[in-house]
Amino acid sequence: MTDTVSIGSSPRRIRQNNIVAALQTIYSHRGLSRADLARKLGMNRSSSGEIVAELTGSGLVQESEATGRHQTEQSRAGRPGIMLELVPDAAFFAGIEIGVEHISATVIDLSADVRVCRKIPFETPASSVEEAVAKGVELVVGSLSKPMLERCRGLGISTPAHIRPDGSVRLAPIIGWRDVPLKEIGRNAFPVDLPISVENDANSFAIGDSYRRGIAGVTLFLLMETGVGGGIMIDGKLFRGGHGLAGEIGHTLVPGSGGQKFEQLIGREVLTRQYREATGRADADLHEFLADVRDRVPGAVNIAETWSRHLAYALLQACRLIDPERIVLGGSVASLYPMVAARVAVHMQEGQNISFPTPAIVVDEDAEFGSAFGAACMMHQRFLSLDNEEFGSEDGTVPRMTAPERA
Repeated sequence: MTDTVSIGSSPRRIRQNNIVAALQTIYSHRGLSRADLARKLGMNRSSSGEIVAELTGSGLVQESEATGRHQTEQSRAGRPGIMLELVPDAAFFAGIEIGVEHISATVIDLSADVRVCRKIPFETPASSVEEAVAKGVELVVGSLSKPMLERCRGLGISTPAHIRPDGSVRLAPIIGWRDVPLKEIGRNAFPVDLPISVENDANSFAIGDSYRRGIAGVTLFLLMETGVGGGIMIDGKLFRGGHGLAGEIGHTLVPGSGGQKFEQLIGREVLTRQYREATGRADADLHEFLADVRDRVPGAVNIAETWSRHLAYALLQACRLIDPERIVLGGSVASLYPMVAARVAVHMQEGQNISFPTPAIVVDEDAEFGSAFGAACMMHQRFLSLDNEEFGSEDGTVPRMTAPERA
């Protein structure tokens, strides 16, 4: 987020811009003194003070004593410094990921800190869209108290699909959806009337990681579950391409593989199937496979070596197209990468005649919930923007938030 937003023409619009800019600035710095906020907004102390008074009166911002990195020279000299910070419990934002074999949910507060993470197995291709959405909503609602639900200000839904701008699914072959009004289904299923956005799962993953870290440059995100999705962020902005499909390297056909796509070679399904064949156990799962790789069991190690070679090839092709400075891996399969990172590096080096720069490859710190977290972040970002209808009142003032319960 930037410290300022564009200025409109009318006094009411200017005031709304200043309110949004103040909220964005306080959020991005995790707390500021009044003087620092006025300086970053390019406003005098009096004008900035009016905005602060409105935000504190609305219950969105509070004052607290400076601690840690926010301590000023004045506070270290004995007088406590006063900082402005967002009130975490003033608003909550929910994110749901509807995957092929699971549904996960994340809830974040106004500070974008995670308050809820839940995940359940769910066979989406064998269920109706309405059943899948209802299960995701149930995960969210069941984890929130009544006051938290009342202060929920947005629901994001992510799924492995090509999403139209209106929030409907054009096509989701891996879960069998086509022309599905997903946003409307979500609105009908959620018990509270609130803004809803729908996004591709890999794009949501990219948004969430970038929202948390705010890293500039070009980053490729690879979400590896049953399918493999990709997203591209450039200087903190999602690059969608001409039709909203940029980064989808999982659908690329691999030469010499008998017509297979990357997602058929590096996704969860192939690892589980190969491991079951190697062990003769029809109920063996990914977690057992990862444990055997960690313990250096030969059969599992051989499968991991083949996987590392296919992953290296996939990443090399992507690197030559978009030249990322950083690659972030997510999804349940990403847990395998740290155990074979050295082998992936060797295969990538062997796979190119010219020594091109190699991007940093990391695993998202919360890889299995990255997509649901990103879906929640989309709604958080919307709330702290002029798209938020609550900042568009006729008089340009901020509505009073429901007061959070005190412990």
